[in-house]
Amino acid sequence: MTTPDPPIYLDYHATTPLDPRVLEAMLPVLSGGFGNAASSHVFGTAAAEHVERARAQVAALVGAHARDIVFTSGATEANNLAIKGVALAASERRHIVTTAVEHHSVLEPCRRLAEEGYDLDIVPVDRTGVVDPEAVRAALRPDTLLVTIGLANGEIGTIAPLAEISRAAHEVGALVHSDAAQAVGKTSVDVESLGTDLLSMSAHKLYGPMGIGALYVRREAHGRVKAVQYGGGHERGLRSGTINVPGAVGFGAACDIAAQSWADEAARLSELRDRLLSALTDLDVEVNGALTSRLPGNLNVRFIGVPNDVLMANCLALAISAGSACSSGAPEPSHVLIAIGRSYEAAEESVRFGLGRFTTAAEIDRAASLLRHAVLHFRSSQDHDEPMPSVVSPSAVGATR
Repeated sequence: MTTPDPPIYLDYHATTPLDPRVLEAMLPVLSGGFGNAASSHVFGTAAAEHVERARAQVAALVGAHARDIVFTSGATEANNLAIKGVALAASERRHIVTTAVEHHSVLEPCRRLAEEGYDLDIVPVDRTGVVDPEAVRAALRPDTLLVTIGLANGEIGTIAPLAEISRAAHEVGALVHSDAAQAVGKTSVDVESLGTDLLSMSAHKLYGPMGIGALYVRREAHGRVKAVQYGGGHERGLRSGTINVPGAVGFGAACDIAAQSWADEAARLSELRDRLLSALTDLDVEVNGALTSRLPGNLNVRFIGVPNDVLMANCLALAISAGSACSSGAPEPSHVLIAIGRSYEAAEESVRFGLGRFTTAAEIDRAASLLRHAVLHFRSSQDHDEPMPSVVSPSAVGATR
């Protein structure tokens, strides 16, 4: 009996596998380091030492001071803390600026504040997903409180010109926040050169554990952010709750590994991404987003005339996505693709590929072969007005949406 080929994971934007080196760093804490980092006895002190070492590792990856790292449960909580926390601390400033391609954990808190009386400007982006710094500048006002713009888009990989945006925002006294969950560990992220006052991260996007993230809060901005949950005053009063010590250790280890390897990984993944695109170009495809100033492991492609749900149903051995994993259950097409001017039809024919640390050239070649077979089979069935049967065994592992 022939052993089936293993499924291929190409959804690294949704989450990344836990790096074995990260697990190794976590195991001693998981097996014996059960102290509460807020306790004053020897067990608590040991836990606190683990946390502070991890805090320094996270800070080092983004060019920050350890004292400015606030641990959270992930980037969604960090985004909410940044946006709502700044609003809670504000008195006279009531204006917020963001873009149309932000993650829902940025857009939804902004819209909730708009319902509460804040003024919200959602700046459009161009057809590659890039926001023009001058468009942001034009939206700024003397009472602008916050500009929140993601560093790298999780669907089309576009990297924003954040440093220039930060300079413009600071000219009117506004704070700058960036959801950098997709960028940290994959490209250069330095809070000083970017000029951000607040920056969100998540461990599971860079081969660390789920359930742990962080918000960088520039020291000068601490007084302009208030906690949004209470109950102990942990994390310098900005985020109450017992710290996930094993998670923090894993996050720190993941950041330490990324600091040493991201540049080489970026070069390798850029080559693999280009290899995949080259193998698909004759299938009548369109690339969503720019191929320059893009995350190295990201590729978002429209297969013209092929619905993405049909394509994924017939490539069950591939873990790929039709958009953000956080919103893939929604019936509407990707808000990011609509924002860059794609039609609903085009958005519903687009799929996202996320390549990562453990992706191999052999996997890319096999993925391209599976996609080619599915696309050509579907188009052939359409030419003959026939229903498209499954081209992959239904026992194969399904794609992560």
